[in-house]
Parts: sequence; structure tokens; C-alpha cells
Amino acid sequence: MGMIFRYPSYSNTTYQTSEWEREQIRALADMLARLLDSAIPIPGTSVRIGLDPLLGLIPIIGDALSNLVGSCLLFFAAQLQVPKIVILRMALNMAINTVVGAIPGLGDLFSAWYRSNLKNAELLRRYTQPGMPASGSSYEDWVFVIGVILGVFALIGGGFFVLLWVLARLWALAA
Repeated sequence: MGMIFRYPSYSNTTYQTSEWEREQIRALADMLARLLDSAIPIPGTSVRIGLDPLLGLIPIIGDALSNLVGSCLLFFAAQLQVPKIVILRMALNMAINTVVGAIPGLGDLFSAWYRSNLKNAELLRRYTQPGMPASGSSYEDWVFVIGVILGVFALIGGGFFVLLWVLARLWALAA
């Protein structure tokens, strides 16, 4: 299997992925989404959860790791030349999951229900079906995607700093 990630071209030429490569990337995106959102069946129920809500139980590191893996779907979307607005929608799905997921306890339940990675994998599959015209990836597309991902992580970092500030204030009041 060849390399999945390719560095963006800084020239006016664009690389067109073959249908076989596109299907491999879609399959990998589906596998990652299932791993994060629906890999583990809860015995005695029809409910499935993934690693995302479980990782969310680990303060700070778990959410960051889950979002790092989930952001691979954004890179896949850029590589498959998904329209920018769809990539933005995928990033917003991640941001919603992250912001609400930062609420201790309740956020992990929301993450198990919202399943942002499965939503993003579905968007990726819908906009990369065989026969669908590619929009053409360019340097600007890569800058856009990297900017959105950095923005999502900035929101995550800002949320954690606010949480730490609130906890420090509460600790000072209790002392």
C-alpha cells in the first residue's frame, strides 16, 4: 500500500487520486470513525460506543488524543478534494463535540450520542463517490484546512485554560 498522505503541491498542478486510492482512503476513514464512535458494543443493549467518549474520561490528554485522531478525517477530505464548505462542516462537527465534550461527565455522554467522527466519515463518503467531479485541491485548500484544524485546537486549548482558571478561582475561594 502506498503513502496515504501527500504533501501539498506549491505549483499550479494538482494531483488526482485514482479511484483505488480514493476507496482506500474512504475505507480508512470509515475504520477510524467506527473505532472512535461505535467500536464497542454495550452488552445487553443495541448501543455501541467508541474510544472517543472513553478517551474523554482522561482529563485533557484523552480529549486531545481523540481530536488528533479525528482530525485525520479532515486531512483525508482535503486529499480527496472535498469542497471547502464540507470540510468546514466537518471541522464544526469536531468543534461541537470538543466544546460540549469538555464538560466533565456530561460531555462524554454527549460524545457517545453525537458521534462526530461517523458524521464526518459519512460526509467524506458522500462527497467522494465514484463519478462525482473533484473540485481540485490547491495550496489554498491546504492552508484553509490547516487553519481550520489549528483553530479547532486553539478552541480546545482556550477551553481548557478557562476551565483551569475557573478551577483555580474555586480552589482559592475554598481555601
